[in-house]
Parts: sequence; C-alpha cells; structure tokens
Amino acid sequence: MHHERHLVGRVGWLRAAVLGANDGIVSTASLIVGVAAAEAGRSGILVAGVAGLVAGAMSMAAGEYVSVSSQSDAEKAGIDRERGELASSPAAELRELSGFYVARGLTSELADEVARQLTATAALAAHVHDELGISAITTARPIQAAFASATAFSIGAAVPLIVAVVAPVSMTIMAVTAAAVVSLALLGGIGARAGGAAILRPVVRVTLWGVLAMAITAGIGRLFGAVI
Repeated sequence: MHHERHLVGRVGWLRAAVLGANDGIVSTASLIVGVAAAEAGRSGILVAGVAGLVAGAMSMAAGEYVSVSSQSDAEKAGIDRERGELASSPAAELRELSGFYVARGLTSELADEVARQLTATAALAAHVHDELGISAITTARPIQAAFASATAFSIGAAVPLIVAVVAPVSMTIMAVTAAAVVSLALLGGIGARAGGAAILRPVVRVTLWGVLAMAITAGIGRLFGAVI
C-alpha cells in the first residue's frame, strides 16, 4: 500500500500555538524592554513581566475561544440549513451537488451518478464538504484552540521573563532582546517544520516583526522615562 503523510491536519492547533508563542515572546519581551528602558528597578520589571504573562495568556485563551466559537456557530448554522434544504428540496439539492462535480471537471453523466450515490449514502456529509467547504481538518475546535494558544503564550512569555530574572539589571534590555530574537527564530523554524513548509521565510518574518515591536516599545519607554 502507498502511504502518504500530510501535515495539513495540524493546521488548527498549529496556528493557535504559533500565534500564542509568538505573542508571548514579543509582548512580554517588549513590555520588559519598555519598562527597563524607563529605568525601572528589577522588581518593577519582574512585576510587569509576570502581569504581562498572566494577562496575556488569559486574553489569548478567551480571544481564541470566542473567535473560534463564532466560527463553530456559523458552521453549525450552515449545516442545519443544509439539513433543512435536503428535507424540503431533495431534487434541487441533488442537481446542486451534481453541478459542483461538473465544475470540478466531471462529465454531466458521471457527476449525476456520483451525486446520486453520495446522496443515497451520505447526503448531508457530501453537501457539508462540497458546498460549505467544511471537513474534519478545517472544522472549528474552540477548546483546543484556546488551550493551545494559552499554553503556547505562557511558554513563549516565560523565556524573556526568565532572562530578566537572571540577567543583571544593567543588561536587561540587551539580554531580553537577544533571547527574544533567538526564540522567535526558533519558533519560526519549528512552526515551518511542523507544517512542512520552507523554514527561511517564516524565520525572517517572525524575527523582523518581533524586533520592530521591541524597538518601538523601548523607544516609548525611554521617552516616558526621560519625561518622568
């Protein structure tokens, strides 16, 4: 038998995990760098970092759950509508299903036969897949997305926070920035590898935006520190 290994099935949790880890690294590192640039002491830096980690993880979990739940609600509404249409207009739904297969390259005769056979065995599943574009791979999973995002955020945020704890106060900005850049590069590579994509572009993309965010935050922190 010929076995194929497709990585697209990971897209649901991978998106949430990469987003969460990236946000954890960038937001917490930027917060620490901004506070350190304002010439705050170690206690102020650590309080800001811990608060950023906890608040960010809860925010990511809530945001992912709400947004993905909205997607799930829309999918369920679409499925219910298709179920009703199959019950009220089976002939029209059969023609519609056949039309999808004609558009994908089948002859009218073959498309009609495929549509009839699928309607006889799994009519709703056929319409959900071919009309609504919903499959087991793409279906919304709110709890999975929320857990993956919050966990990944916490892990990502822990990196700059740990560095801020162990680094001398005078070296906080440099050490946290370096740790964040390395972590972002690793994250881009791991995410690309897990998804089966090329590595270079994701690494450059996440690193560039992370550095930009930290630079802007450090500038604002330095400005407010000078004013105060």
